[in-house]
Amino acid sequence: MTSPNASPEYTLRAATPADVPAILRCIQGLAEYERLTHQCVATEALLRETLFGATPAATVVLATKGDETAGFALWFRNYSTFLARPGIFLEDLFVFPAHRGHGLGRRLLAHLASTAVERGYGRVEWNVLDWNVDAIGFYESLGAVPLSDWNTYRLTGDSLASLAAAFA
Repeated sequence: MTSPNASPEYTLRAATPADVPAILRCIQGLAEYERLTHQCVATEALLRETLFGATPAATVVLATKGDETAGFALWFRNYSTFLARPGIFLEDLFVFPAHRGHGLGRRLLAHLASTAVERGYGRVEWNVLDWNVDAIGFYESLGAVPLSDWNTYRLTGDSLASLAAAFA
């Protein structure tokens, strides 16, 4: 699908299993940008299983310029009990440096907003690292507001396994 927001130079489309290597490159590029390569354990096999297997966990929109991958957005559906409607949680948005400055991040977010509106979803949410002032400024320029009264918590690794074992 080509987004109506994309210039003829860039195409936005749903990723397919054949795109797994490109998705992994985007994830690795994002991990490098966020200084989190030590946490990135994604592999093509894991992505193929979790994104295109029997129960896909997320949706990927790829931005391409010709045959070149320019960036991606990876999202999944969440739910708001207060709105009593689903929403989109944007897990990752990344544009390779050579493609920045062309409005591609804005186009990817506009595509997600359009998807949310078309499906009757109530919101689009995401997290941003507190040191990423460029991203924060970009998101606020779109009208996004920080939820300063909420903190994100996470269970992972040993803590996750320990809690699960405590009630097994």
